[in-house]
Amino acid sequence: MDVTEFFTKGGPVMYLLLLSSIAVAAIAIERFRFYRYASHESEKFLSTLKICFSQRRPEEILSFCNREISSLGLVAAVGVKAAVAGENVELALNVAYDEEAMKLRARLNYLSMIVTLAPLLGLLGTISGMIDSFNIFSLQAGQPLAITGGIGEALIATATGLCVSIFALLVHTYFAQKLDEILTALDMAANIVLANLNGQKIPQHVDDEKSSVDESKELFS
Repeated sequence: MDVTEFFTKGGPVMYLLLLSSIAVAAIAIERFRFYRYASHESEKFLSTLKICFSQRRPEEILSFCNREISSLGLVAAVGVKAAVAGENVELALNVAYDEEAMKLRARLNYLSMIVTLAPLLGLLGTISGMIDSFNIFSLQAGQPLAITGGIGEALIATATGLCVSIFALLVHTYFAQKLDEILTALDMAANIVLANLNGQKIPQHVDDEKSSVDESKELFS
């Protein structure tokens, strides 16, 4: 039995299971690329961010955070900019953190859905195949192999559904772990910024043409 024949014998639900497996693969590729961007050199960024604050070099903090392509850099930059503008640092960090967390959690619910949906689709295909087999058996009395062969073919849908579900479960578990790691790093970045900038504001200057780097120096003067 080749792949095409195997697929055909599974019934119409095999097309839905095929779409589900393609969706899992597409989500896995997209999330892998996004998580790699979001967690880009997170440990190095956190250690460098601590040094920037401890050595009181505010002119480098904004430029360093803005150059960082990870989610950590984005959240840290929002907090520093809020301090420079005299805004609430904690509120700005919370908003930025929630936005990044929402992006990180995107599409993981679809994987959870497929984990549950795929076995149900396989079971539906099996039941449908068994119903057809009983109809054949009732019409062709004296041919018991008709029903047993039909049930064997119907079980193809269940086996395929379980395979798709296992695949989706493995992918979801992997990215759930990566999500926890990135959110922990985001918490650390936000806490570093908050510990150094919370409650501190930069005086307003008459000269509006001064850059944000010049303004941020006032924070540490």
